[in-house]
Amino acid sequence: MGAVASAALLLPLLSAAPPAGAGVPDAGSLQAQFARAAARHGVPESVLLAVSYLQSRWDGHGGAPSVTGGYGPMHLTDAVTALAGAAPHHSDGAEDPRGDSSRPERSERSGAGAPLPAAASLPARLRTLERAAEVSGIPAEELRTGTAANIEGGAALLAAAQREAGLPASADPADWYGAVARYSGADDSATAATYANDVFDVIRGGESRTTDSGQRVTLAADPAVAPVTEQVAALGLRRPAAGPVECPPTVACEWMPAPYEEFGDGDYGNHDKANRPSAQSIDYIVVHDTEADWNTTLDLVRDPTYVSWQYSLRSSDGHIAQHVPLKDVAWHAGNWFVNAKSVGLEHEGFLTSPDSWYTEAMYRTSARLVRYLAARYDIPLDRQHVLGHDNVPGTVTASIRGMHTDPGPYWDWAHYFRLLGRPITPSAGPDAGVVTIRPDYGAHRPVYTGCVTAGVVCAPHGSGAVRLHTAPSADAPLVKDIGLRPGGQDSTTGVNDTGARASTGQSYAVAERRGDWTAIWYLGQRAWFHNPGKEPTAVNARGLVLTPREGLASVPVYGRAYPEASAYPAGVPVQAVSPLSYRLLAGQRYVVGDRTPGEYYFAPVFDSSGHRVVRGQEEYYQIQFGHRVAFVKAADVRVSQS
Repeated sequence: MGAVASAALLLPLLSAAPPAGAGVPDAGSLQAQFARAAARHGVPESVLLAVSYLQSRWDGHGGAPSVTGGYGPMHLTDAVTALAGAAPHHSDGAEDPRGDSSRPERSERSGAGAPLPAAASLPARLRTLERAAEVSGIPAEELRTGTAANIEGGAALLAAAQREAGLPASADPADWYGAVARYSGADDSATAATYANDVFDVIRGGESRTTDSGQRVTLAADPAVAPVTEQVAALGLRRPAAGPVECPPTVACEWMPAPYEEFGDGDYGNHDKANRPSAQSIDYIVVHDTEADWNTTLDLVRDPTYVSWQYSLRSSDGHIAQHVPLKDVAWHAGNWFVNAKSVGLEHEGFLTSPDSWYTEAMYRTSARLVRYLAARYDIPLDRQHVLGHDNVPGTVTASIRGMHTDPGPYWDWAHYFRLLGRPITPSAGPDAGVVTIRPDYGAHRPVYTGCVTAGVVCAPHGSGAVRLHTAPSADAPLVKDIGLRPGGQDSTTGVNDTGARASTGQSYAVAERRGDWTAIWYLGQRAWFHNPGKEPTAVNARGLVLTPREGLASVPVYGRAYPEASAYPAGVPVQAVSPLSYRLLAGQRYVVGDRTPGEYYFAPVFDSSGHRVVRGQEEYYQIQFGHRVAFVKAADVRVSQS
């Protein structure tokens, strides 16, 4: 860190020299709105811009709220207005989150989740819009819907935090560390400090991007700024709960354990004791969204009769709570093979909230956690190993229709992988045999239905998913998914319908190219997506692909990689190796993600002394088969370079 902030950033932009090659911003531009608000409230513009960037990346989202009821570029929260009640996402279907037939099914709860409490009982972090209206004098509706008013409200909140700390409205950004930490809304000192550190990282590194309203906003880098970090101690915030957390030092993480308890009739919850990675490797990280607010999420994971995941991440500030040790197996993905070899991350949010969006603070914290986990367990940072819950396969044909669909088409995988340090870029020329999906998230806005009411079009929103057709035409029917619809009906545009969808970062073998359209092998068929050269929705890539070995017309596809029957010792029931309803046909090719031995973790009872890992001789390849991954037996296929 440097010792002195650069002089140019000590003054509001209106009185500072513009960056080289740039003009003075238009009076009505977003850049000018930040400048005016900063000058009016005595907040350094770099601080105001950086706080807004960490919340929204300067996007206004058309006035729609974030997943936790935050509005506008400053993410002013009004949870009561934004969010009605919503069911936790483990409550919306027939999926057994544990996904293992060796013990009674872990049934999901039914009915709606508890509604949010009255405004007066909500935590302050979910009511910052109310406070902004109080200190700025701007009506709440204007703060929700007007970009300039929203920025003004955010500046007023920062200025109020500075006054309440007894500090002057300094022109030096370094003097605003405590106010920035307070703006996070965090109730613990570690999270508040992590948030403030991220804001000052943005100030030091600078940022520039075109927002969702088409405006270019720039924050010049100030690498010398050295904030007064001691200011956090004066905020009077609690310390995070101590415990055996397994998190990188760059995030705020506390221990909120999920219970491992018996509760009668041989039943227990809500996870299994194990000895990973000594007994089994950890190969996958599964990204979820909670479909519940933060407090409801914590209540659920601490209920022994419910299910579990390793980590919860809070949207407003990126705070992390760990619930299950990494050595143990949480019940989160609906597939026991995947559960036994994965870590589950639940992100506070609502997949189908109208125009829902996730904060930059949560994306960044999540990416740090995933990088830490990937380094610790040697997990490749790609979409074959960093899965959405919507990419996890059903275990058997009967379970396909009940599998969950979060985090859905509005999760920004391209941005997430940039934060992971693995941006999705071309790795092959124009005639490559593999493509990786990567539309322009902000500009790519396919129509979805059913966010609020079945069949009703959702609010326009950026998406990282492309739609797949039976022919190279937007008028052609969508491809069919016989697992989701055994009767052969077409897929739909429903926000939860994954039957004809390919998402950013997923790689597929090319079946054909025709003009602006590309066909991929998908669920045993050609699937076409619009991929024009001037605005491509995929990048060309290289990788290993597989096809049925010579002499086989087709091979079965599996939702789990279980051992052959002869591998099971006495006392461990043989688990059926049951193919799904799909087939991989001769002449078709699918991208390989991994080669893995057949494994089964036998853990049907509370007493873990009898738990066993069964490992066979049969080996499998994981493949990108449809929107979800799948497995095929290595003996059934041959592998080649694309």
